[in-house]
Amino acid sequence: MDYQNTHRKIIEACKSGNRSSQYELYSLYSRAMYNVCLRMVKNEMDAEDLLQNSFVDVFSKLHTFKYDAAVGAWIKRIVVNNCINFLKKKRIQLDELTERNDTVYVESSRAEPAYSVDTIKKALFQLPDGYRVVFSLYAMEGYDHGEIASILNVSEATSKSQYSRAKRKIRDLLAEREHQSKRRLAD
Repeated sequence: MDYQNTHRKIIEACKSGNRSSQYELYSLYSRAMYNVCLRMVKNEMDAEDLLQNSFVDVFSKLHTFKYDAAVGAWIKRIVVNNCINFLKKKRIQLDELTERNDTVYVESSRAEPAYSVDTIKKALFQLPDGYRVVFSLYAMEGYDHGEIASILNVSEATSKSQYSRAKRKIRDLLAEREHQSKRRLAD
C-alpha cells in the first residue's frame, strides 16, 4: 500500500478549506491521537485539550505537508510534540543518569503472565511523568533513545535509564496487583 498517498484527496480538500474533509480527516485520526495524548499526559481533560490544539495545528500547517511520509505519522509527530511541550511547561522530572544509578536492567527471559490492556494502562498511569513519557515514546510511539534524548533535551543514557526504570516499575506494579488478587481469592 502507498502510505504516502493515503488520503491524498481528503488532504487536498482540507488544504482548500473544505470543512467536511477536515472533519473526515479528524474522524480518521482523532481516536488514535487522543490515545497518544492520554498515554503521555495521563489526564483526560488535558488529553482532550491537547488533541484539539493539535488538530488546529494540523489544519493550520497542512499546507506544509509534502507527502514524503504517511499523513498519520505527520499528525502523530505534531501530537507528540504538543504533548511534550505541555509536559515541559509542567516541568516533568527526568532523573539524570549518575554514577550512583547507572545500572542497566536487562529484560527477563522468563515468561511473563498475560495482563489485560486496562491493567497495563492503570500501571502506566501510576508511573512518574518522566518514566511514563519516555516509556510511551519508546515502547508505544516507536521513537529511539537518540530521538527521545533530542526531544526531551536529555542525554541518551538518561532516556535509556528512564525506560529501564519504567519497565521495572510497571513489572513491580503488575506483580503487586497480581499478588493482591491472589490474596483476595484466598481470603
